[in-house]
Amino acid sequence: MIGRRAVLLAFAALVAATGCSVGPDYVRPTTDMPGTYKELTDGEWKPAQPSDASARGRWWEVFGDPTLNSLEEQISISNQNVHVAEAQLRQARALVLAARAQFFPTVTVGAGYTRARASETLASSFGNKQGAFNDFILPIDVSWDIDVWGRIRRNVESNRANAQASVGDLESSRLLFQSELAQDYYQLRTLDAQHALLDAAIAAFQTSLQLTRSRYAGGVASAADVAQAETQLKTTQAQATDLGVQRAQLEHAIAILTGRPPTGFGIAPATLPATPPSVPVGLPSELLERRPDVAAAERRVAAANAQIGVAISAYYPTVTLSASSGFESGSIAKWFTWPSRFFSVGPAVSETVFDGGLRGAQTAEARAAYDANVAFYRQTVLGAFQDVEDNLAALRILERESHEQDEAVRAAERSLALTTNQYRSGIVSYLNVVIAQTAALTNEETAVGITGRRLNASVLLIKALGGGWSVDQLPSDREVTRQ
Repeated sequence: MIGRRAVLLAFAALVAATGCSVGPDYVRPTTDMPGTYKELTDGEWKPAQPSDASARGRWWEVFGDPTLNSLEEQISISNQNVHVAEAQLRQARALVLAARAQFFPTVTVGAGYTRARASETLASSFGNKQGAFNDFILPIDVSWDIDVWGRIRRNVESNRANAQASVGDLESSRLLFQSELAQDYYQLRTLDAQHALLDAAIAAFQTSLQLTRSRYAGGVASAADVAQAETQLKTTQAQATDLGVQRAQLEHAIAILTGRPPTGFGIAPATLPATPPSVPVGLPSELLERRPDVAAAERRVAAANAQIGVAISAYYPTVTLSASSGFESGSIAKWFTWPSRFFSVGPAVSETVFDGGLRGAQTAEARAAYDANVAFYRQTVLGAFQDVEDNLAALRILERESHEQDEAVRAAERSLALTTNQYRSGIVSYLNVVIAQTAALTNEETAVGITGRRLNASVLLIKALGGGWSVDQLPSDREVTRQ
């Protein structure tokens, strides 16, 4: 009786110790945090104030384009790459449930029948002459690994963090393809604007060709002037036709992003917005809370930290509680009678005394994986700051360039008007007109290209800022564990 009580007390002490978890508790890695963005030091830019409006969730609506809005809505519904990320999230959440199941005992029930006959030679040596016999058995087995050192808790903690990281991956994937669609869309609109310029130029060059032919018929212009006018017209028509290749490819890319085959998909030509929308930037300290890829990287650091605890727990004894009961009989008639019952119950403790350095290697691997995830997290943070700085610089410089290019366009248009009047008056040759026309068209195309680049930079800045996402949208430990 005293020995039995001692065993029970020792087992109770082990169970009481299950509140501890070996391994380091998680602390979020520190990163260098600038006080402000470098590219906001210019007087034309300033950080957004708390009262400033910002894009949240449906960030593309700040561009005010109904066609873009309808296309962006299809990303979450039909984009197959987003579906891949969503399925991976469900897989990660299932792994949380699988890890959590180890908290509970495993119960198995079975029924069996065996017809056996012992060896006569073996039986005779023990004076046992029993022949063939039946064995009917109905066992109920219970096995429970007691989480004394927190191995299961650390494993659940790791899987929860990985599931939360998968949420960040899903949002990063969604944001990536949403921004890619917006970039393709505004590249397409840039081509539409360039095509409209070329169409207007073709109409003007046709008028110039008719004027030159009339002057040639009147003996005022030379055949060379007519040839130059024809060359200018045909070259511009070829440029307009060539834009069709790029536009078709962009339409195909947009179709795939929205989960549709390119066949039967089309986007009608439209104008290009004159200026991009204003994008509130916020403070650098807020960026870590707004980027889903940064949040995913930080959660993977937490998962790797928990795996260190899992590895360290292998140094400690394993405690298992096992129980078995049921009915066993040599006769089916007596199978379920009270005398046929049996049971066994008791704890077991096992400790690995030699493994050839396996546990040490696994612990070193877990620590190295943690260090790698910390470095990746910090690099992701640095990359996030670079993304914001790059696009702030692009928007600031392109805005200045746009003003300068607009002046160049106006100057080229004045030069073309003066040169055309001089040609009609017979002061200059048609070559001067061609040069002025080419300069005017080139400057107009450059202005359109700058506008398109400014719109793309706005899209990339919104993407760099997280697209209105917030780390508050990550599910809690309890939410990520739900079925």
